[in-house]
Amino acid sequence: MPEAPEPPATARLTVLSGPSGVGKGTVVAEVRRRHPEVWVSVSVTTRARRPGEVDGVHYHFLTGAEFDRLVAEDGLLEWAEYAGNRYGTPEAPVRERLATGAPALLEIELQGARQVRARAPEAQLVFLAPPSWAELVSRLAGRGSEPPAVQERRLAIAQAELDAAGEFDAVVVNDDVTRAADELVGLLTAPSSGRSVGASE
Repeated sequence: MPEAPEPPATARLTVLSGPSGVGKGTVVAEVRRRHPEVWVSVSVTTRARRPGEVDGVHYHFLTGAEFDRLVAEDGLLEWAEYAGNRYGTPEAPVRERLATGAPALLEIELQGARQVRARAPEAQLVFLAPPSWAELVSRLAGRGSEPPAVQERRLAIAQAELDAAGEFDAVVVNDDVTRAADELVGLLTAPSSGRSVGASE
């Protein structure tokens, strides 16, 4: 496999989603490290910036009014609210990237992935799955920063998210971060001919 795959002739929007704790951010970070030519969308959020976070790199940090304006202008490909904060994907940068003939990658939650499918049915949806349910439980419990009630709620949500895997075009198992990253890049850069991404079943 070449270290820097050539962009496909037809640009493709790929959405990576999966349950909390499955390692979406870790896999995307590995993709960026090994394949810096892959463009990853930067989400907007109304939550406060955490120590070490850089505006425009980790997120675009917006006020509630700025977020409201983007929603009103239909400027978000998807958006959702989590724990009292809103997160979304600005549509213009994604469309601009695809217009250059190069692929774009979104790392978002299940609710957002469903919104993207509705707005951009040509998008390829990739589900990142844990090697097993036990492994996912271990990863979520290993965070150790949440009370048991919160962990139980996260596990219930994660189970519902795992049940949605059948809605996706491809499943990548995160049993090895490097291998999962390479598999994701392969899906990003594979020719789209011969598949009907987003077609109704």
